[in-house]
Amino acid sequence: MALPKYDELYNPLLTALQDGQVHGAKALTSEVAALLNLSAEDIAELDSNFHRSVFVNRLNWAKTYLKKAGLIDYPSRANYIITSAGKEVLTSNIQLTNAYLKAHYPSFVDFVSGNLTETSLPHDDAVFPDDTKTPEEQLDNICKTITSALADDLLTEIMQQTPAFFEQLVVDLMKAMDYGDGFKTKSSNDDGIDGIIHEDKLGFNLIYIQAKRWRPDITIGKPQIQSFAGAMMGPPKIEKGLFITTAKFSKGAKEYADAQHIILVDGQKLTSLMIECGLGVSVQKVYQIKRIDSDYFSDSL
Repeated sequence: MALPKYDELYNPLLTALQDGQVHGAKALTSEVAALLNLSAEDIAELDSNFHRSVFVNRLNWAKTYLKKAGLIDYPSRANYIITSAGKEVLTSNIQLTNAYLKAHYPSFVDFVSGNLTETSLPHDDAVFPDDTKTPEEQLDNICKTITSALADDLLTEIMQQTPAFFEQLVVDLMKAMDYGDGFKTKSSNDDGIDGIIHEDKLGFNLIYIQAKRWRPDITIGKPQIQSFAGAMMGPPKIEKGLFITTAKFSKGAKEYADAQHIILVDGQKLTSLMIECGLGVSVQKVYQIKRIDSDYFSDSL
């Protein structure tokens, strides 16, 4: 049978999660497939580009879009649960479509339109195809959507790790950004400093690092930055600091940090830097866009 498109999986996905319990990825795939009466052959059908299950890929994108709309949540990696908003939609018997999500959930619109401030498509149709854009512009928007989904997955993965792992991740990120050698301090006696890294490869100047693996919905205020600034006084006194977290910062924290030579990196910026530097991610596929080499043809004139 013809496999459903990703947007046709919204309601079956919510139905499979309607018990309000946490469902693992493998079990959820089987449950949705059963609701749709898909055979093992249907589920095993591979796409021509990535040689992966078409159904699983489309289901994964359905999960992503429903999460962006706030209808499901990921309590941990590869685990899914319906939200109160999702239950409300399900009990109202609304047939979910992209148009409905676009009309009722601004966070979904921001995600698919690439308006987030700080992955291949599931099938041949973009979420909101725009014929006014050139193919290059559409591809750029698609890449932004894929990257944003990857950033979400990265943050979820980081939150499953230990605080010590996160501190080492921050040091690794600084090295990936071509700073000098660095190391994670001993957790038992770090005096509020989680890592130290050389600003340059010769080690002329040091940068103190504080790394906090806190929930993404937490807002870090000015007092936490003041405490870090106090730790920078040493000895030895260090003039530059990096406060990096999976959470976010208040306006007061940002203003204080600007005056103290402290750089703030929140969860959104963190995942953006990791993707840019290739830390914790790998290349799945590379597309090349080619054009006419005018120099080659001009030689024949």
